[in-house]
Amino acid sequence: MTMGDGMNRWMRAAVAALLLPLHYAYYIPGTSPRSFSKGDAVELKVNKVTSTKTLYPVEYYSLSFCQPQEGIKRMNENLGEFLSGDRIENSPYLLKMKTDMYCEQVCIANLGRAEQKGTAPSKLAKAIHLNYHNNWIVDNLPAASKVEDDEHITTRYWQGFPIGYVAQDNNKAYVHNHVNIEVVYHEVEGDPGKYRVVQFLVEPFSIKHDFEETLDVDVEDEHYLPAIAKMKNPIRSCARNSKSHTTYDMVTESGREGQLASGPALFTYDVIWTENKDLHWASRWDVYLTMDGAVPAKVHWLSIANSMIIVFVLSAMIAAILVRNLHRDINRYNKVAQDEESRAEELEEYGWKLVHADVFRPPNYPMLMSVFCGTGAQLLCMSLLVIVFAALGFMSPARRGHLIMVQLFLFVLLGGVNGYVTAKLYKTFKGKHWQRATTATALGFPGLAFSLFLIMNALALHEKSTDAVPFTTMLILIVLWFGISTPLVFLGAYFGYKQDPIAFPVNTSSIPRQIPDQPWFMGLPFTLGIGGILPFGSCFVELYYILASVWMDYYYYVFGFLLLVFFILVITCAEITVLFTYFQLCSEDYHWWWRSFSNAGSTAIYVFMYSIIYFKQLEANTLATYMLYFGYMGLVSTGLFMMMGCIGVLTSLWFNQTIFASIKID
Repeated sequence: MTMGDGMNRWMRAAVAALLLPLHYAYYIPGTSPRSFSKGDAVELKVNKVTSTKTLYPVEYYSLSFCQPQEGIKRMNENLGEFLSGDRIENSPYLLKMKTDMYCEQVCIANLGRAEQKGTAPSKLAKAIHLNYHNNWIVDNLPAASKVEDDEHITTRYWQGFPIGYVAQDNNKAYVHNHVNIEVVYHEVEGDPGKYRVVQFLVEPFSIKHDFEETLDVDVEDEHYLPAIAKMKNPIRSCARNSKSHTTYDMVTESGREGQLASGPALFTYDVIWTENKDLHWASRWDVYLTMDGAVPAKVHWLSIANSMIIVFVLSAMIAAILVRNLHRDINRYNKVAQDEESRAEELEEYGWKLVHADVFRPPNYPMLMSVFCGTGAQLLCMSLLVIVFAALGFMSPARRGHLIMVQLFLFVLLGGVNGYVTAKLYKTFKGKHWQRATTATALGFPGLAFSLFLIMNALALHEKSTDAVPFTTMLILIVLWFGISTPLVFLGAYFGYKQDPIAFPVNTSSIPRQIPDQPWFMGLPFTLGIGGILPFGSCFVELYYILASVWMDYYYYVFGFLLLVFFILVITCAEITVLFTYFQLCSEDYHWWWRSFSNAGSTAIYVFMYSIIYFKQLEANTLATYMLYFGYMGLVSTGLFMMMGCIGVLTSLWFNQTIFASIKID
């Protein structure tokens, strides 16, 4: 066996270990399998209609689609589904387990006015031009899109399937008014006659049916929907008593035009049931999550390997520069000098001891520093717990909205951490206005996030999007904020103020020491640039996949990789901050509090700059979309700045306490 074979086996084993919780996540209570007998009704549900061009989802029935005869019924949704814009409702499409259907008629819908110059297109035609996609659900499994042409058959397992297409020759919108619904199932082992859905595909077509409306067509089987139109010159699959499904070749051979997104249109569908004995219910989500097979896993591993190299290089620099130099510095500082001249030379060469009386001087704006670090600690704990729970498989994609809901609840419950850290630091800085500091930390970042949420909600209402949350959901958020989070912040602050302030190994003088002129490479712009680019380089690959899952409706599942990258990011920020803090103290600059906060937090600046580059992939060109995207990315970057800044401050504080406790001060 070659070294390459051994490495490949090791990588496959590591990938399996990281993804192992994922395969067992779906047997957690709440995602248990459902079995059907032959002929049982299998409900097809519809969800929001989404577009990567506008980023604003709309309700399915706000467009001119067929509605169920019994009326529209919204399914029970959790808080996370409301916040993510999901609106799951029933549909008029009838499915029976293991019962194929052929060109079943749904309804005749009036799609609106025809597209003409000088007149506004219909709402449906406008949605087609904006590349909106349907998101259907069968047995909690989202629809995959199957597209066929003269040469290839392409299946895509994200973003649903398009509601129509725009013709290249006349730039007019055509609606997909016929769909082939292919449901793959397997028989339950040990329970004959019971079946489970393991895959759900939709192949859309645009067919201009030649029909006349009638209600007198006989119905031969009670399992099928009654015919509502009489076909004139139908395609072969829609001929009376036809037992063949619609295919791409059948549509092209008929020479039939597509159905324009205007005027009356007949909606039809086929249902195809296919058995797959090899695909089991527990692994039915795998095809949605692997995206392009094993390629993403290799990309993640290469990214992690690159990040580990950065960590090793930084660790080597710290070992070579800090440990070696500090050991020599401490020995010389603690050695009794033979004469005053040699003592002065040593102090001049090794200048970080010269600031011992100023190194722990409180920073400017101590309340702001305390609030930022407290908020950063809260966000850090929330992020770590969310990633750990997701890596253990507690938040599978089958549980819609759970990821957002867990993030929200953990942030609320960790308000005590925020209050404690804020109070502890503010007392250490000898602050007097503890009520004001606690109120600021309880209302600061949550108030910023809620204010932005209100603005985005107003924009969603203007765009008539499902992103607009109901008033009751708004009340729930307010109760979580003021009824749970704020009291926990004050409770944590109470215990923080009861504790003794952080003890420093040296005393602080009453008169600040004058800081000499600093070299250019110790200026804020340079340290921000270097301090942020290395941590960003360790996480930008995962950032790409996360942005794709948030803005382009991809599925993100590799939380095991994300946990590793998160630890690497934290370690990298801590190491680069310690390195710069040491250089700063050697230059006799003791204003390290805000510098360490900004050096570590500058990673967020690169994240926001990268989001600007990523925005070009979305093809968005409306003001509302710009505000939505950059508003939320700005909020995420602000939270990341505080989170990494808190790591930088706490790491530098520990470093300074360690080195100054190791020397003797006269």
